[in-house]
Amino acid sequence: MPILKDYFSAFAYILFPDNCLACGGVIEQGEKHICTVCRVSFPRTNFHLDKENMLAQKFWGRVKVEHAFAYLFFRKQSNVQSMLHYLKYKNAPEIGQIIGSWYGQELLDNDFYKNFDVIVPVPLHPKKFKSRGYNQSAYFGRGISEVWKIPQLEQGLQKVAHTESQTKKSREERYQNIKTGFTVPNPKEIEGKNVLVVDDVVTTGATLEACISLLLENGAKTVSVAAIAVTQS
Repeated sequence: MPILKDYFSAFAYILFPDNCLACGGVIEQGEKHICTVCRVSFPRTNFHLDKENMLAQKFWGRVKVEHAFAYLFFRKQSNVQSMLHYLKYKNAPEIGQIIGSWYGQELLDNDFYKNFDVIVPVPLHPKKFKSRGYNQSAYFGRGISEVWKIPQLEQGLQKVAHTESQTKKSREERYQNIKTGFTVPNPKEIEGKNVLVVDDVVTTGATLEACISLLLENGAKTVSVAAIAVTQS
């Protein structure tokens, strides 16, 4: 029976092949959502090899960050943008978990997992969560969590309010505006812990800055960040 099941599975794949959610090409049987060609050719940052990388520099002089990582560079009209569009808007949260497991393994191979006790995803506002049905950053964190065997606190941070428009606000005003929208519901969960905050895409870093500051104020020993992608300035 298992052989017959494999036969029908292969036949179904021939009739209805899956497409890569990054490049749109047909993926090989056994691949999941992203083809091997895209996975190999994605523009990696290798930020874990450079503590003074461009993401870390976004926080210099503003908030203390132990480590700052991003797996990929984000460029418009790229395969990375296409993949993230499916992750955020096309009901494909499993992409986040796959990327998290890939990046988690890469960082595991470099022993970075030893620096962290818990993972905390950047939260969505409840209304946005209800509309989307999932938090894409949490799925990214799940992938890392499974590889590292450390817990993820999916409610470690909560977004409690819609923030005001950022238009015409200074960087400091934007930061304060964002910070007031988050809360740490149970500080004891992160007290004295080395926390890794995970996000999908980092642009200015203002949201992460607010999250880092809030976690430190609520007793985290250290805070680091890891994102799927970072925009190049």
